[in-house]
This record gives sequence, structure tokens and C-alpha cells, in this order.
Amino acid sequence: MKRTIALVLIAVLAVGIAFAAGQTEAAKAGAVKIALIVENTVDDKGWCQAMHDGIIAAQEQLPGRIEYAKVENTKPVDAGSAVRQYANLGYDLIICHGAQYKNTIIDAAKEFPDISFAFGTSSDIVGDNVFTYMPESEETGYLSGLIAGLTTKTNIVGLIGPVDGGDAARYNRGFVMGVQKVNPACKILVGHIGSFSDTVKSGEFAQADIQSGADVLTGSSQQALGALRAVADYKDKDIWWVGQDLAQISIPEGYKCIAASSYNYAAVIIGLVENLDAGIKGGLCIPMNFHNGGFVFGFNEAKCADKITPAIKTAVEEALANMKKTAGLLHNYTDVDYTKL
Repeated sequence: MKRTIALVLIAVLAVGIAFAAGQTEAAKAGAVKIALIVENTVDDKGWCQAMHDGIIAAQEQLPGRIEYAKVENTKPVDAGSAVRQYANLGYDLIICHGAQYKNTIIDAAKEFPDISFAFGTSSDIVGDNVFTYMPESEETGYLSGLIAGLTTKTNIVGLIGPVDGGDAARYNRGFVMGVQKVNPACKILVGHIGSFSDTVKSGEFAQADIQSGADVLTGSSQQALGALRAVADYKDKDIWWVGQDLAQISIPEGYKCIAASSYNYAAVIIGLVENLDAGIKGGLCIPMNFHNGGFVFGFNEAKCADKITPAIKTAVEEALANMKKTAGLLHNYTDVDYTKL
């Protein structure tokens, strides 16, 4: 029995020495230890995957600078324990990817003042050791709206949102602005399912819009995958999708996705690392837009080339050029009034 205990202690000590050595090597290399906590999975073809992919891309752009760990399928009520676990392990930056984690982050930031935290989307400044990030997604929504307004044959388009708040609200209003820019007579059906992740309900909303005559649909966050699947059910019908994540183009249902924009969270992660390097632990909101490389856009040339008309290309390219040159061009997105559609 004593021999067994001794062997266990030796093994534990060996692991501890190895772990400490790893930390020492990381410290020498200047590595920033980042933990990501998400409500769904990092392959959801939407919100969670966009942040995961951004961290991976940032690792590639900053070789040896980022150590990365993640926890998936974590509801806000359970996030506190995961946050504290990584805080106690000495992680430098803990990201809870979603505004629903705001209270968790505020509490943890007070408990661990020497660790940096981040959540989004939000422009709130909630602590000296808390960063936020806010996609100005009226820009991506605007591009989707231009495409939808120029594609529709029925002059009815559908917009399925999660909730009317945060970057989802900005995307939706940008979409309305884009449609109205090129097709003021188009009817826009706006619905909010009340969830960021309920793909079943999103699909139901999409089916309802299609039955009401909508022939181009869009939506943001991971819930939108259900709406895209509903569009894909109409294989031989002239019904299309415009996406809010480039990953939607590559999935089987992507043959219905004319184009998509994505959040380039690599720009956010690199910005966070640069702030930490400069000794800034929080108290800042990092914006995302086309001007600072926070967004990327792509047409689905492989599967939807016949839908990408010269008029669509010209409208999108002109808008993109303007947004890359100047930030904040769509600041009046808040003027959009759904009751007047």
C-alpha cells in the first residue's frame, strides 16, 4: 500500500514538474494563454466556429505567441465554474463568446483582477480587466441586402433573426438598408425566433416566409443554419440564401448560398494580444468592420455563378470599396423602423 502511494506521488510530482517546465517554456516564448468558452460547438458553421477559426488563424499569424484551450456546450449558468478553472490554471485571457455571459465575466473579473477577460458582442465597458468586441455588422447585412434586393423575383425577402439586439440587430437593419437601396418596392419579412441556437424554430420561420412568397432569405448567428436548411429543401425552386458565415458556402446546403460574409475574429485576437503586450488588461471595446479587416466577404462562384449577375457584382464591389476606405458609413442603421416595412 505504501509502495503504491509512493509511486502515485512520484507520478504526480513528475507531471507537476513537466507542467511547470511547459509554463516556463511558454513564458520564455512570450506565449499568451487564451481560453474560449462557447455555448454551442466550434463547428456550428456560425457564431462559435467564427471565433474558434479566428483564434486558430491568429495562432498562425503569431507563431508561438498563443496557447489555446476551449470549452464547448457551456450555458451561461454553468460558465462560472469553467471560467474559474482556467483562471486558477493561470490563463492570461478568458473569452466567453456571447453577450449572455456578461454577468459571469463581470463577477469573474472582480474575483481575478490580475487576469484579463473578454466577451461580445457588446460595446459596454464593464471593468479595467475586461475587453469587449462589437462587430459593426450593419456592413455585412448591407451587402446581403444588396444581393437579396437584386436577386428576388417575387419582390419578397425573408429575414430570420435570433433576437433584436447586439450585432444581430445591426445585421438585420443593415440588410433592410441594402434591400431598400437597390429595390425600394421589395417587401421585407422580419422575424425574431428568440434564440441564438434554436435551429428547429429558425427552420419553421423560414418555411413560413417561403410560404408567404419570400424567395431570398438570410439570418445571423448559429440559429440561421436551420433557416438555410429549410431553403435547401427547395432543391428545384428559385429560392436562395445569403449568409452571415462563409462556412455556410462549403456545407451541403451551401449550393443555395449565393454569398456570405464572416467575422474575422483573428483581427480581434491579435488586437487583444497587442493590448496585453502593451500592459493594457482591459477597459476597451474593439470594433470590427471592413475598414480594419474585421470582416471578410465572398461570393459562391463555384455553386451559384449564374445568380451573381453583373449588377450584383458592381453593387457589392462599390459598397465594399467604400466601407474598406471609411468606417462608419452606415451609422444611421438605427433609423430603420420595422413597423414601416
